[in-house]
Amino acid sequence: MALIVQKYGGTSMGSVERIEHVASKVKSFHDQGHQVVVVVSAMSGETDRLLKLAKSINPRGSARELDQIISTGEQVTIGLLALALQKAGLKSRSYTGPQVAIRTDEAYGKARIQSIDGEKLLADCREGVVPVVAGFQGLSPDGSTATLGRGGSDTTGVAIAAAMKADECQIYTDVDGVYTTDPRVEPAARRLDKITFEEMLEMASLGSKVLQIRAVEFAGKYKVPLRVVSTFVDGPGTLITLEEDNVESPLVSGIAFNRDEAQLTVNGVPDKPGIAAAILGPIGDANVEVDMIVQNIGADGATDFTFTVHRNDFEKAHEISKKVAASLGAKGVLPASDIVKVSLVGVGMRSHAGIASKMFKVLADEGINIRMISTSEIKISVVVQDKYLELAVRSLHKAFGLENAPPKV
Repeated sequence: MALIVQKYGGTSMGSVERIEHVASKVKSFHDQGHQVVVVVSAMSGETDRLLKLAKSINPRGSARELDQIISTGEQVTIGLLALALQKAGLKSRSYTGPQVAIRTDEAYGKARIQSIDGEKLLADCREGVVPVVAGFQGLSPDGSTATLGRGGSDTTGVAIAAAMKADECQIYTDVDGVYTTDPRVEPAARRLDKITFEEMLEMASLGSKVLQIRAVEFAGKYKVPLRVVSTFVDGPGTLITLEEDNVESPLVSGIAFNRDEAQLTVNGVPDKPGIAAAILGPIGDANVEVDMIVQNIGADGATDFTFTVHRNDFEKAHEISKKVAASLGAKGVLPASDIVKVSLVGVGMRSHAGIASKMFKVLADEGINIRMISTSEIKISVVVQDKYLELAVRSLHKAFGLENAPPKV
């Protein structure tokens, strides 16, 4: 018998029929003798509907009031699932985040979990009750409901699993696991049986949408075994676990990519101390996050300074950069919004040389020019023109043998 926390997303809870299907899956685990705690999201699209409704009344409404509104989506689904479980013959109780004492800070709309008292849920499990908990929400210091930000239900599930010392946290979604890359780009993409927390964190931060970054961070910090599985297709899914569980790691576990990149180059900047801070300081002050940075030493004591930002922030960052360039006496700013970032990820890179050179040769053989390069212990990222995205992903996927069982270190 195991203690399992199962989290079901909005697609899984999208209709009465799907909620009853979720109830049947929960019942099958319960009937096997497992203790099950369920965390659910609102019905697919419901949070957006509620947010749009609120914005139609007051586009600049307070974050606290918005949280009171959008948190109701999960309150509907916890009640519906509890009713479905009762109909299936199980004892079940529904709880909002505040009712199980998921305590957060007061950063409404993006609150962070401070503590969880798992005793109430454990008591239910001992009595044979299946608790159904609202994801995405908790109790702020002033007694109000605070939401955790988009994807926060994943974090709720992992946090509850950590608080209860669960054997596993299962994230049910509309995909059957984590793949070597997006199957919509590379049909030969293969589902991974296992991936490390580090690799999953890199994949999530680099564009993979399977799991929310905060949930992976939380799982890694508290060593909660995490499994991504499909609500609609039976299968083992992908287990996300500690690196030491994989004695022999593949050289490359997956290829992530991000279409939402834009690049700015400040040309002819004086090459002197403080230039990076002078350029990026105003960008940061405008709440624009910078991703990759490259600084080149040019002729006559001048340098070119290149960085990337999210495409949504491109116009803002461009305007700021032009003002900064003028104040520094730079030659100008060269913008580019037709770029993407493609990344290789794998813990095997730590102990194996030559992966970067192989990656660069594969791209060169395809006539793909690399604009920027960034590396870490387990990641190599390149920026290329967006029209080459699919060609780059497919050629790298084939070159590193990711459609088959990957080579071992």
